[in-house]
Amino acid sequence: MGRMDYAAQRKAEGETLKYFIEDPGTGTLYKRGQLLGKGAFGRCYKFTDMSTNKVYAVKVISQSRASKLDNRGKVEREIELHSQLKHRNVVGFHRHFADQDNIYMVLEYCSRKSLAHILKARKTLTEPEVRFYLKQIITGLQYIHQQGIIHRDLKLSNFFITKNMRVKIGDLGLATREEQANRRRGVVCGTPNYLAPEVVAKKGHSFKSDIWALGCIMYTALTGCSPFEISHKQEMYRCIREGRYPMPSNLSPSARELIGKLLAPNPAARPSLEEALNHPFFIQGFTPTRLSSRTCHSAPIFSLANPLRKFFQKAAKVLFRGSPCQESRTVNLLPQKETLPQGLPQCPVVEHPSLEEEKGSVNITEDPSNYPIRLLMKGSLNNSWSAAEADAKWTPGSVIEKADQVLQTCLKTIPLVEQNHRYQQQASSVRMVTKWVDYSNKYGFGYLVSDGSTGVLLADGTHIALCPQRQ
Repeated sequence: MGRMDYAAQRKAEGETLKYFIEDPGTGTLYKRGQLLGKGAFGRCYKFTDMSTNKVYAVKVISQSRASKLDNRGKVEREIELHSQLKHRNVVGFHRHFADQDNIYMVLEYCSRKSLAHILKARKTLTEPEVRFYLKQIITGLQYIHQQGIIHRDLKLSNFFITKNMRVKIGDLGLATREEQANRRRGVVCGTPNYLAPEVVAKKGHSFKSDIWALGCIMYTALTGCSPFEISHKQEMYRCIREGRYPMPSNLSPSARELIGKLLAPNPAARPSLEEALNHPFFIQGFTPTRLSSRTCHSAPIFSLANPLRKFFQKAAKVLFRGSPCQESRTVNLLPQKETLPQGLPQCPVVEHPSLEEEKGSVNITEDPSNYPIRLLMKGSLNNSWSAAEADAKWTPGSVIEKADQVLQTCLKTIPLVEQNHRYQQQASSVRMVTKWVDYSNKYGFGYLVSDGSTGVLLADGTHIALCPQRQ
């Protein structure tokens, strides 16, 4: 359709929109910006409040379109329901107003567009990302359901992403209260390939219908296509009623299992939202605490630095702890008579907290010779140290050499485990990483443990381990 034809159609529909729109109730003047999206009942634009420069997403519905058939009631219901919702995972509703041409809903602006835009650029999402997004979606949906509201149009394009990558559920144009849905069981509304079997069978919408849509969303995000994508609508509806769809083998077992539960043809067999959050897919899998905006167009590389840092910190504590004792003691890592290298920074004595399992405490004197160990305890596995430490002009080779020297002396200084039978039993299960290979920027981190077992921390957060018998 040409530009003139499009303008003519909008004019015929009565949807005339100026560049500056004034709210008659408050006198606020808005400047219309770019078109953000369009749906069956209206279009969404970027609006700027001229007095505060604050940006909003404004849903615009023409008065002529709203007046047709039952549309007026639908618009009023959307305003009534959405204006009552206030949650961190639901698009904020600020106010609404109308003029002689249009009805305006002033909503929270989400600058990263929607999950549909991200999936279009990415093709598929990783399981950690899907966990990150779904946890927020389920939390927001729990709140909506607690208010007695069924969304009825959950899909990727209705999950909006803020500047900080937070997910917001939006577009409540088809939402309704549960009691109203029960009175109108024959109504079929929503996006066709997200419809639940009971909706296709005209048995009505329910909270479980939204849970079915979550299964479609999870499947689509992980595979890049809908579980029910068939050219003929009746064939698609038959597959929906039977719960028949292809299950890719590249998904993890927990992901396949959760999708199967969410897409159960019998609504009673589907888990509640709380049960879904307690599924092993969420409990056992790695979930990032935040995502970079770069993940909108490229796959993330999850850093393994934090797990490794914690591992080395725990290893260092075990190493320095020695044999727990009933009285406080100070462990010197090097004999007092040993000559210290010249030019090392002076370090203060650090008091470490007492061990929880014993009444006494073990203090470590951090003299200058402990510099490599302090690097280890900080998790500084690269060459980034403070300016004061850099003045000592240590090379990576000398750090490794000194670390080896200090560790050897430490092993000679710490009392033998055999002196404490109780600690010997605790120490019998301690294993050490003897070899490792670090390709965490591309593939993952592989390691060999002293008992012969091996393991890999993959870049997507998956952890695979093999015992010595390779089982």
